[in-house]
Amino acid sequence: MLSMTYSQTWPNSEEADSDAILVERALENDLAAFEQLVARYQNKITAFAARMLNDRDEAEDVAQEAFIKAYRSLEGFRGASSFSTWLYRIVTNLCIDRARARKRRPQQAYSLDEPYDRDDDKGGRDVPDFSTEPGKEVERDELRHQVRLTVAEMPEKLRQVLVMCDIQGMAYEQIAQVLDCPIGTVKSRLFHARADLARRLKPYMRGVK
Repeated sequence: MLSMTYSQTWPNSEEADSDAILVERALENDLAAFEQLVARYQNKITAFAARMLNDRDEAEDVAQEAFIKAYRSLEGFRGASSFSTWLYRIVTNLCIDRARARKRRPQQAYSLDEPYDRDDDKGGRDVPDFSTEPGKEVERDELRHQVRLTVAEMPEKLRQVLVMCDIQGMAYEQIAQVLDCPIGTVKSRLFHARADLARRLKPYMRGVK
């Protein structure tokens, strides 16, 4: 079984309550309040989009588009879910649209060796540091690189739940709300995503101790 470190980035109850207050202020034309929401979620949203789209520049465009859409649609936000859940739903749908549009144009490749979210990323669920020996360091970097490539190649539905749970640190219930599907579906997709990841990485795990 592949061992990974955890990074919890989902907002706690205090942050969720604070979000609600900022949303109320933003609805009263307090632009500074919405700017606080942008500052709170920009890195997380951009990092999520980067993992989903495998394209750093496009992720920044999607994040900006998501916040613009959220601001323009704020009056329609009824608080049935948290602001963060609503925002992730917006960016997820935008990523899906971008991915579908991408199929109609040539794919542009870029290096995934470096994590995108330098300011906010605490390592995600990258493969742990097995050794400080130079040879092991190279093996670890190669494996980390392969993890990112493998996640990027996964089917969209599997990649969504894997990124949300194992990289963004979201709970099953929150993922289900974002994707508008039963928790059982989230668990099933996550099981298959992890199994697929482990299967693809098995050749690279040999010799890593």
